[in-house]
Amino acid sequence: MTLHSNSANGDDSCGTDDRRDMRVDKPWGYELRWAKTDRYVGKVIHIDAGHALSLQYHNVKDETILVWSGRLLFEIEEGGQRVTREMGPGDSVHVTPGTVHRMTAIEDTDIFEVSTPELEDVVRLEDRYGRAQPPDCAVPKASSS
Repeated sequence: MTLHSNSANGDDSCGTDDRRDMRVDKPWGYELRWAKTDRYVGKVIHIDAGHALSLQYHNVKDETILVWSGRLLFEIEEGGQRVTREMGPGDSVHVTPGTVHRMTAIEDTDIFEVSTPELEDVVRLEDRYGRAQPPDCAVPKASSS
């Protein structure tokens, strides 16, 4: 067992401060990557009110999100149709590879995400911040068969 401490003074049993690598700033808020192994990743995702993640899908990455605080609109493709649901504290959703989805914060929102470790497996179809891939660069969606 490995115990990591991120105490207020930055001390842990190894004498290093892992917090530098935990926070990843994004145009819509930030991520705190609190766990990363070869089998899973755990993140807290903070989305600022009125901001949205990309309309995206993953070829391999499998993820489950839990809304911890705040409210968001969750768009997801189901049966070839895009549906939007409001989610609040305690609501969760499992997103399988190839599923198109997007989160838009109605108010400041904190989410726990647990996923497989493929952090770079993001195909952005639409993005408010200019990060969408041109159609000729997008990787084809995984087949559902």
